[in-house]
Amino acid sequence: TMKEVNPRVYEGIAKASMKCKENFTSQGVSNLLWAFANAGHVDSDLFSSLAPVTSSLLEECNSQALANIAWAYAVSNVDDDSLFGKNSPFVAVCTEKANDFTSGGVSQLHQWNIWRKELTGAPSDLPPSVQQRGLKAFMSKGFQKSALQENVVSELSYLGFPLQQEVVTPNGYRLDIIVELDGKRVGIEVDGPSHFAGRDPMGSTILKRRQVVNADGIQLVSFPYWEWNNLVDSNDKGNYINGKLGV
Repeated sequence: TMKEVNPRVYEGIAKASMKCKENFTSQGVSNLLWAFANAGHVDSDLFSSLAPVTSSLLEECNSQALANIAWAYAVSNVDDDSLFGKNSPFVAVCTEKANDFTSGGVSQLHQWNIWRKELTGAPSDLPPSVQQRGLKAFMSKGFQKSALQENVVSELSYLGFPLQQEVVTPNGYRLDIIVELDGKRVGIEVDGPSHFAGRDPMGSTILKRRQVVNADGIQLVSFPYWEWNNLVDSNDKGNYINGKLGV
């Protein structure tokens, strides 16, 4: 994986890729964009530079390549008319291959669809059946509570915070914890090591944080594992929680 690669390596790959962008295949460009986005290394220049080339290759893409491209650009938050504008074949190609998308692929399209709504105020022109399937697949992803999350819940309960666990937002995101503060709901994400490359958030975490706030309208607070693990006792944890929540 590219999870913990030195940033200079990314910079070198990005520069080389932009120089030889006309030589990319559909699979090559989709793999590169996904790898950068997945690792949370969003290079706006790279994504902007590759957008026209990627657009020219869309009709050669299989369903997974299309899903990877859509998700990568949603993570990067780099929009480009040549790739997703009204004259782009992106939606038409996705529609043509709608039955080929796996559950994971259509979930990626769902997150792309949320992104389009973030940008334009309206969902994309994907067929309603694809949008509905994407939401259903996204909401059905499995989950497992961690010991870290249980410890945070225990401390929140001790402090008297009204809370809910594993709350699903209207757009299908599952939040570890929701607390009530002054009549408003605040989401808490207890982020373990899988959410980060070093101390930087991975692409899925970047996207979730942004879309929960912008699309679902829920304030979101992260409790990174290294911060929580450094707390010595319940008093430290209480002070940390109150500081994070602004109490």
